[in-house]
Amino acid sequence: MNEALPDLIARFRIKRGLFRKEMVEAALFELDNFGCVMKTDKVFNPGDTVTLDLIMDMPFENIQAEGISGLVTERRKHCSNFFYSIDFIEIGDSDASPAADKLRRIRDVVIKKQSLKSRRSSGPGSGLQQTA
Repeated sequence: MNEALPDLIARFRIKRGLFRKEMVEAALFELDNFGCVMKTDKVFNPGDTVTLDLIMDMPFENIQAEGISGLVTERRKHCSNFFYSIDFIEIGDSDASPAADKLRRIRDVVIKKQSLKSRRSSGPGSGLQQTA
């Protein structure tokens, strides 16, 4: 978990009193078929459920997987923030729902962006920067 996934955020609502809710955006650090790792300053406990909207920022139209339910399985403190491991509850590899399709599309785009970034960082230009 060195750095956040490029152009991907998780959005969720938390209750702030009886009639008020707050919309929170958090960075994602891992994403796979079964869950994700999210970093935020909001406090959850293992066993809590959270409903996430995953939003991939794209040049023309964002990809949004909305209403994904997740179970908080682990909490790790880092400075004033927490890393949460979240397991997706209703989405699996064989799920054919629209949210699962969009989540698969987001994962594909993240993988492509990461491979492009790793190629750029290991390309011939990076050797020139190291010797200078």
